[in-house]
Amino acid sequence: MIRFECDYLEGACPEIIKKFEETNLVQTQGYSEDEYCDLAREKIKRICKTPNAEVQFLVGGTQTNMTVIASILKPYQGVISPEAGHINVHETGAIESTGHKVLVINTKDGKLRDIDIKEIYERYYDDENRQHVVQPGMVYISYPTENGLIYSKEELQNLYKTCKECKLPLYIDGARLGYGLMSEKSDMDISDIARNCDVFYIGGTKVGALFGEAVVITNENLQENFRYYMKQGGAMLAKGRLLGIQFDVLFENNLYFDISKHAINMAMKIKKAFTDKGYQFLFDSYTNQQFPIISNKELKKLSDKYSFSLWEKVDENNSVARFCTSWATKEENVNKLIKDIKEL
Repeated sequence: MIRFECDYLEGACPEIIKKFEETNLVQTQGYSEDEYCDLAREKIKRICKTPNAEVQFLVGGTQTNMTVIASILKPYQGVISPEAGHINVHETGAIESTGHKVLVINTKDGKLRDIDIKEIYERYYDDENRQHVVQPGMVYISYPTENGLIYSKEELQNLYKTCKECKLPLYIDGARLGYGLMSEKSDMDISDIARNCDVFYIGGTKVGALFGEAVVITNENLQENFRYYMKQGGAMLAKGRLLGIQFDVLFENNLYFDISKHAINMAMKIKKAFTDKGYQFLFDSYTNQQFPIISNKELKKLSDKYSFSLWEKVDENNSVARFCTSWATKEENVNKLIKDIKEL
């Protein structure tokens, strides 16, 4: 079985495994206060052009979202999210379990825009009975979105400008950040992301690391006491050096972006194969996730050799499938899939 259902099927980049072996018996201080974490922090701050940012390392995406959001919101506040946002559809109510409501905005493409923020902000503050309603306290988006789409620089700048006007911190979930930045449609680099939000995280779990995410807090008002929230939420790894080592390696010699580009190249080959065959897509994605609309009969045929996600039903005869590539996707496997697509 050749697997295309997600981007965390493999272990870690060989460079990371090698570094683990080389440093295995080195003694360091715990809880991410070691020299490897310090090296990784400095590399991240340098590439993000944020010398005053706070960088902390956590283990996984849901844990990171819970910790960041809980550290920002007051007890009576909620987080604004697109309906398709990961915190709303794929985290088993993790945010709600911390006592905060996810305030959902339904958008067709899963992206939030400045007008969406203005509308929910004004609706709340125009309500004379607003003390009985959960107060909007921050904004959550992901880059790329759950639908494989990305924000342009102008879209993100406009969104962040409105968030600042409404005094709502903007948080960007970057679980697949590398795959968004290396898309041929991206007009941003990582420093543009850093400039246009209050906090974001650099995904490692889905982009070459064995596990781990790097939270970058650019808004200095949100930095104080963040490590207390980490500890309280079980997000402070005793052997934190394992996180620092990985991000130190990923941000050496452009590795993070090179492996992300590989995933995009593989995804674009798959997209072209479906396009050449005449298939339509639910979303016009230029990242590592592709969403072709395929007949159920043809999906059954592909599923004999390949695993992929069934995204949603179109009608009783057709469905949307998600094919997902990663930093480790083998081109030979993509070529096999392309051959079988041509024979559908």
